[in-house]
Amino acid sequence: MNGDPISRIVIVGGGTAGWMAAAAISRIMGELPDLTITLIESDAIGTVGVGEATIPQLIGFNKLLGVDEREFVRETHATYKLGIEFVDWLRLGHSYVHPFGSYGIDMKGIEFHQFWLRGRALGEAAELDDYSIAVAAAKAGKFLWPRPDQPNSPLARLSYAFQFDAGLYARYLRRRAEAQGVKRIEGRVTDVSQDGETGHVDAVTLESGERVEGELFIDCSGFRALLIGQTLGVPFTDWTDWLPCDRAVAVPCTLAGANEPLTRSTARPAGWQWRIPLQHRIGNGHVYSSTHMSEDEATAILLANLDGRPLAEPRHLRFTGGLRQRAWEKNVVALGLAGGFLEPLESTAIQLVQAGIARLMSLFPTTAFAPVEMERYNRETEEAYTDIRDFLVLHYLASERDDTAFWRYCRNLDPPDGLKEKLAMFRSSGRVIREHNELFTETSWLSVMVGQGVQARGYHPAAALLDEDETRRRLGHIREVIATTVSQMPTQEEFLAQNGSAIPRERRITA
Repeated sequence: MNGDPISRIVIVGGGTAGWMAAAAISRIMGELPDLTITLIESDAIGTVGVGEATIPQLIGFNKLLGVDEREFVRETHATYKLGIEFVDWLRLGHSYVHPFGSYGIDMKGIEFHQFWLRGRALGEAAELDDYSIAVAAAKAGKFLWPRPDQPNSPLARLSYAFQFDAGLYARYLRRRAEAQGVKRIEGRVTDVSQDGETGHVDAVTLESGERVEGELFIDCSGFRALLIGQTLGVPFTDWTDWLPCDRAVAVPCTLAGANEPLTRSTARPAGWQWRIPLQHRIGNGHVYSSTHMSEDEATAILLANLDGRPLAEPRHLRFTGGLRQRAWEKNVVALGLAGGFLEPLESTAIQLVQAGIARLMSLFPTTAFAPVEMERYNRETEEAYTDIRDFLVLHYLASERDDTAFWRYCRNLDPPDGLKEKLAMFRSSGRVIREHNELFTETSWLSVMVGQGVQARGYHPAAALLDEDETRRRLGHIREVIATTVSQMPTQEEFLAQNGSAIPRERRITA
């Protein structure tokens, strides 16, 4: 073996990122001889903790941990999520849904949407959303687990995620991690010591004077980036030119309004507002550009557009979109906000942590810390952030809005090269490209390009293999089957109650 096995892992920082790392690493690596995992966090240091919406990949992470879904939903006050609704992004009064799952059914060996494009050319007026069971169920407030055992049912192509209380999730993972042997130390790190020859971090010292030594350090210290940034000095790549929003204000409110299994993103004059309904309250926030709007105005817009009564004082956040040039430097790996930040427009924050943990497990080092493994980790991390960045930029760039200086700026963005190629390909022939197994699938790129008004000038030649009448008949049949299936699904509230996850009405926070 090149180097000795790692025996001491120190995670600096708790919150969602820290406890996800602790729970996963102790689950996967916990049986290694003599391995100790220590997590240091201070109750005096707050966590950002406003990200409550996820994407379907979290299901796999929870399964890896051996988490029972019913228990998870109950413990985190979770609701189900079938997609993200975008309101006023293309133009005022317009909305569409980025669904989980797929559209229609593929035919003749090509993607369904090519037949939808041909149908539009023939005068079919139905929107792409009409061919998604996720969209239809979400808008009807319905939910049911997917049925892969019924391949002819639209439910076989349904996918889902969760909306939950991030603080409760961190506490839930903490209990599991500690049961798996993780040691938690309460305290604030006041000093970081490095090896004089290698520059590796060899210990951190707490305010109490306690010294905690380690061989592998995981930086989950949030925007402070205590190890990767302050100590090791890894530079930060700023993407503000492409993602101009750099502020957020968040506040929870009582339950009110629609009870749909959807996260909603509503475009505002200088950014956008999120709405995330949980079982016991609604999470809300306004992400905006400080160049185009003041903090007071942003707060006023958020408070004026709540469905229920505020449950706390507004919380203000400052951030810069971008990432560390290297997420793994020497013997430090950065996860979560310490490694980078992308605004939560597509609910990717928790998934980026999850992906970073999986990448670390795949490339888990010895004390030799082989450069080839670190280089691959850093390359794949940069690709992941870059792919998501391009997907976010698409939402802003492909808008028709020109009613404010912010939206005029966004419409005139010079797209990154990867996004530029995707747009050119879709506009040419309706083809959707997915690079190197990137996070967002062809369905995701399709939904946002179509939802944002990007027009395809043609469609795949094989879509013309069906004659006009047969094309119309099949499109109509798909819509009918989806509508019939959704009519037979339980509401989300019924589903939660049937599965022992619903919070009793007396414990809900209502207006």
